[in-house]
Amino acid sequence: MKNIRAQVLVILTDLCNTEEIVENPEVLLFEEGLLDSFGTVSLLVEIEEKLGIDVTISDFDRDEWSTPNKIITILENMAA
Repeated sequence: MKNIRAQVLVILTDLCNTEEIVENPEVLLFEEGLLDSFGTVSLLVEIEEKLGIDVTISDFDRDEWSTPNKIITILENMAA
């Protein structure tokens, strides 16, 4: 599961173009303007390509996916 955490943090750091993701994994991605709808689609594509976890846009809920830690928890549960 640690591998998922590390990979998600790398993906989000690249997509959001900031180290704040690693420094504060509770940062509110959408409210802080770090992730938008285009970034969300890119995130889902990266998750499938790098983690092999298929997440459809219908699985995505902005409130549930609002922080890096929440995203990691969801993906760890999906991979279990």
